[in-house]
Amino acid sequence: MRDLDDTDLNILRLLLEDASRTYSDIADVVGVSPPTVSDRIDRLRSMGIIRRFTIDIDMDKLSDGVAVLAEVDLCPTIDDDVLDRFADLPAVDHAYLTADSRVVLKANVARGEVRELLAGAVDLDRVENYEVSLLSADRWEPQVTDANADVPEGTEQQIVR
Repeated sequence: MRDLDDTDLNILRLLLEDASRTYSDIADVVGVSPPTVSDRIDRLRSMGIIRRFTIDIDMDKLSDGVAVLAEVDLCPTIDDDVLDRFADLPAVDHAYLTADSRVVLKANVARGEVRELLAGAVDLDRVENYEVSLLSADRWEPQVTDANADVPEGTEQQIVR
């Protein structure tokens, strides 16, 4: 079980709202000192709860492409690094690997260039099938609740990018 208290959960909530908050700002809100916030964040990072600090960019506004959701069925013998290769593609915002060797991508691509996107990560002979849906909207709103603190280790969802 995770060993998180209300202060840890409040720090996580504040960082989800704005990861650029200063330790002093967080300390004022949660009622501890800035060094305590620093120690807690370091502990949350060492526990693997905080994986990285990032920003959420609307790639649709930076690209001439269109937002798509691609579901890619791969050969079951695909290598372990396939998700990293997809996630590292500049057009890919989010990448997920399912237990049945399916990769699900949210990407921003030029019309008709999905095959080229896939070929940037895997040999197309390894792709058994793929489906592409044009996205009209998407939301990513992670939440921290008290229940998250009681999730058995190893059962949390992995979010990439």
